Amino acid sequence: MNSNKTHEIYPKFLNQLAVDLNLFYKKIINSNINVKNKNKSGKFNPVTSFDKAFEKFIRNKINKRFPGHSIVGEEFKTKNKKSDYSWIIDPIDGTKSFVVGNPTWSNLISLNYKGNPQFGLANFPELNKYYFNQSANTAYVVKNGKKRKLRANKKSTFNQMKLAGEFHGWLSLDQQLKILKVLDLMQFPSSDALSYVNFCEGKIDSVIQCVNKIWDIHALIPIIKASGGIASTWSNKDPKEAGTILVSSNKIIHNKMLGYLKPLSEFIPGGINN
Repeated sequence: MNSNKTHEIYPKFLNQLAVDLNLFYKKIINSNINVKNKNKSGKFNPVTSFDKAFEKFIRNKINKRFPGHSIVGEEFKTKNKKSDYSWIIDPIDGTKSFVVGNPTWSNLISLNYKGNPQFGLANFPELNKYYFNQSANTAYVVKNGKKRKLRANKKSTFNQMKLAGEFHGWLSLDQQLKILKVLDLMQFPSSDALSYVNFCEGKIDSVIQCVNKIWDIHALIPIIKASGGIASTWSNKDPKEAGTILVSSNKIIHNKMLGYLKPLSEFIPGGINN
């Protein structure tokens, strides 16, 4: 990627996209919400009319500005798989929260180059704030029009760290018993993408989740890294693979958590990376 060009074009586009998304949400906020379960059997995996409306809106913005780019979204088919540039979209991350009126849901959009997340946007319409990275080393939160630089809490120690985690019901009791030290440390609330951006603000020192798909995590990876955080899977692989995710504010915490998670380091819920 041409660094001078991309450091201007894509962050600027994502900034404007956040503004446009919030205006769009205000227009449709009073519309009826239709909810369906995408999972024909078993766990509740909802999709709403708002998920689809958001994704269509985002796709339209990308198509107009970058017509040759690939688009991979949660709700609709992939467009132009041959492009080196791909946009990964989660129109509503935290649909269950959205359905019950919890304001922690977000819009997640990532720009990838040859499969690697480069720029990300995490937009929280109900919380009036959004997060994005300006470059590989700089990320911001914008709340009520005021921009502030993001920085993970690098001074945190393992004994004093704040850990947020959630398993979304995927870990059995037997599996959880294998990581009792992790369970003892999980004393702070976790809520989808909001946990990751709270980490980027230095409010949380480590985050663990176990069922992230690419559209759940790709937009957050560049923001996490630009804020100084470390991200990997539980088996210490590239987080772009999705599935199990560990985020830490420094290497000491990260390595210690990898050790605690080792009994489940190869755990991948069926189809989670698809």
